[in-house]
Amino acid sequence: VRTGEEAGHGIGGTAEMVSCQVVMDALERIAPKRLAEDWDNPGLLVGAPDQDVRRILVCLDVSDSVVEYAIRSGADMIVAHHPLIFKGLKKIRTDLPLGRRLQQLLKNDIAVAAAHTNLDIAVGGVNDVLATAIGLFKLSTFVIASQSPDGTVESMGRMGRLPAPMTVRDFAQQVRKALPTEHVRLVDAGARPVRKVALCSGSGAEFIHKAAFMGADVYVTGDVKYHEAQQAVELGMHVIDAGHFGTEFPVVAVLRERLSQELAEAKGQVDVIAD
Repeated sequence: VRTGEEAGHGIGGTAEMVSCQVVMDALERIAPKRLAEDWDNPGLLVGAPDQDVRRILVCLDVSDSVVEYAIRSGADMIVAHHPLIFKGLKKIRTDLPLGRRLQQLLKNDIAVAAAHTNLDIAVGGVNDVLATAIGLFKLSTFVIASQSPDGTVESMGRMGRLPAPMTVRDFAQQVRKALPTEHVRLVDAGARPVRKVALCSGSGAEFIHKAAFMGADVYVTGDVKYHEAQQAVELGMHVIDAGHFGTEFPVVAVLRERLSQELAEAKGQVDVIAD
């Protein structure tokens, strides 16, 4: 999905730019870094806060094709869901994929930022977008990530309900049609109708027991392994594995729009496109 240019934004225009820090401040309002898990690596990963940004490319992963598209489209910054740099680097080998990508990004002066588990947890983030896409309402917390002194609870994943009960096979079809995937994997636990749904975007099989304990009829996530599927059946709960990509990619268009809105009042102009 590549949007932005078709709205009349030309490459290499003369609009006044904003700083990378202005973009990072907007991203902080959308997905505060304090929400991120301790093991995560969100934030500005390549570049400097004071560098100029005229065009931002929003994506799920900073792949070779995304870097090539960023260069081709004149992007000064990439905002991704998955961090380009996750673990500590001891060397940068430009004959290997990550080193080659870093070389291209630095050579073309393209900054890179990530909003990962903070965007999963944030209100209006990955899990809320997924829940809305597959038809859930009355959303509530699932796996508590943090609780502030004022009682505000932040959650990894969501619980929600369908307007009316469905068979799990009908719901699986609804999920497949709603997401960018050609198929989903269904773990059918029997004749149990589906009304209460738990979900966790990306790779959330570790929360199967939690979903069953909270009374979910079905759990929607990705990257479910064989024995994890068996556990769900033993617990009497259906599982729909819609894939890591399928459950997360819908947030890209939403993040592009929200960044555009946040930056609309900035002193300077910036195009936000998506890949």
